[in-house]
Amino acid sequence: MRTFSLKIDPLTQEEYLEVYLRGKQLLADPFLNKASAFSEEERLSLELEGLVRYALSDLDVQVERSYDSFLQKNTDLEKYIFLQGLLDRNEILFYKTLMLHLKEMLPIVYTPTVGQACMQLSRITRRYRGIYLNITNLRNIDTIFRSISQPEVYLIVVTDGERILGLGDLGSDGMGIPIGKVSLYVAAGGIHPACTLPITLDVGTNNEALLRDPLYLGHKVPRLEGDAYFDFVERFVLGVKRNFPNALLQWEDFAKHKAFDLMQRYGDRILSFNDDIQGTGAISLSAMMAGLSIKNEKFSQQRFAIVGLGQAGAGIAFNIMAILKEEGLSEEESARLIYAIDQPGLLMEDSPNLELQMKRFAHSRSDIADWELENSNKITLKDVVFNAKPTILIGVTAQAGLFNNEILEQMAVNTERPMIFALSNPTSKCECTPSEVYRATKGKGLMAAGSPFDPIVGEYGTMHSSQCNNMYIFPGIGLGALIAKAPRITYKMFLSASKVLSKMVTEEDKGKGILLPDLDEIRKVSFEVAKAVAICARDTGLGRYLEEDELDRIISKAQWNPQYYTYRPGFNTNQSLSGSFLGQ
Repeated sequence: MRTFSLKIDPLTQEEYLEVYLRGKQLLADPFLNKASAFSEEERLSLELEGLVRYALSDLDVQVERSYDSFLQKNTDLEKYIFLQGLLDRNEILFYKTLMLHLKEMLPIVYTPTVGQACMQLSRITRRYRGIYLNITNLRNIDTIFRSISQPEVYLIVVTDGERILGLGDLGSDGMGIPIGKVSLYVAAGGIHPACTLPITLDVGTNNEALLRDPLYLGHKVPRLEGDAYFDFVERFVLGVKRNFPNALLQWEDFAKHKAFDLMQRYGDRILSFNDDIQGTGAISLSAMMAGLSIKNEKFSQQRFAIVGLGQAGAGIAFNIMAILKEEGLSEEESARLIYAIDQPGLLMEDSPNLELQMKRFAHSRSDIADWELENSNKITLKDVVFNAKPTILIGVTAQAGLFNNEILEQMAVNTERPMIFALSNPTSKCECTPSEVYRATKGKGLMAAGSPFDPIVGEYGTMHSSQCNNMYIFPGIGLGALIAKAPRITYKMFLSASKVLSKMVTEEDKGKGILLPDLDEIRKVSFEVAKAVAICARDTGLGRYLEEDELDRIISKAQWNPQYYTYRPGFNTNQSLSGSFLGQ
């Protein structure tokens, strides 16, 4: 049942919300609750008299009060619980507070703290948020979707909880990830929160600890697999298409053996993408572009070692190959510059059980005929670093300490300014730390990590590490695709996003070895990424034909900023939305 509609007064042109809730029901609605900011007129007309305290506080005062409470929390998990409570009470206040303190709060609402929260979600849940679909309620999917209160849904972030960050199968406790991603879409991209919906597909869990845990709130059955699993997902996707035909669907934290299949099955059927594959590939490519601009070198002059060819590693490898082909190399020539390493070691054409995404990057024995190897049956990262002499080293393995001092020192021998990307989250899973790169490269390394790190200052000067955060990419991708009304998202759109993002790194920052823009510019970043995506969609025949100045106007209007609307009482809950939260 809809709880409000966006309206425009035909006389004054004032935008307001026509609200269908009253009294305590209104105060319990997190999007509509303004708490102490309800005006005297609203208190009277919406039956709030006596339910709120006397004083009126505007949004700025409420933010000050909330931030003071945030600072009084002693641990990151306590801060996470506080912010989730604020989100569940008052979404406008939550997003205003988050946006004003984004750098400080980003590690709390998402990585690394969200991983800790997911591991305890059944214990810290105060109020359910989003939609949980399971084996027993899937048959009622249309009823479930029709029961939500938003006037429209444009964005869905969905997980099945099987591969949460580097933590593995957390079942329906993985819901913290879609909730966190939605928060970033709103704060960074400007997607209106009333248009968003986090969803968890609770298809069971193979995590024995959760199955034995009496406090676990998910469905305690082994995970659906095979045809039964893909039938479940198919019914879910069809339900989305029936009920939310204009929505973008983002796949999040699915296991790799399912993620690639889902991306291929639905990439052309529904507006969707996989952030773990495509978003990670795009942000990593953009950071590499900035790094090579610092070095004044081309991609075709590099040699790439990628450790871990799951979703993130494959996404990065595919993007590197795409840019190498743009520089004129053939697919075969491009593949020879990419050394992909997984559990069997360097991926070879005769390696057993190669997965589909691995085969494209497998080397022949002739490629390594002159290498000096400790064991020809398993070619290690050390073998690759000393023989192939890569100039760019990328880790997406969740193996802390994998890039040891010997590896890092050899990277500094291979090239004057090695690029080291230790991208695993949370921080405890990072392949190496900036301080280790600093010592091994004498401060000359160009470093990107999955989590934020402070600059390293020492005898070799200052070395900065850039957080290779997908937040630079996915909010703009989503916003741009929705603005363009694209039927699908292509690799060219991601490539366009990578290019425009790399150009936003200032020359001053490049001089410091910084590979990505400042997070304080995230709204501007999302604007430029969205525009690049919309232009790419237009120019490839997949989006609306809009001139750049018109795109500027629409994207600016679509980027929502937290504010309280004026409320007027309404009575017809079946009224349709009279305005748009996407600025169209």
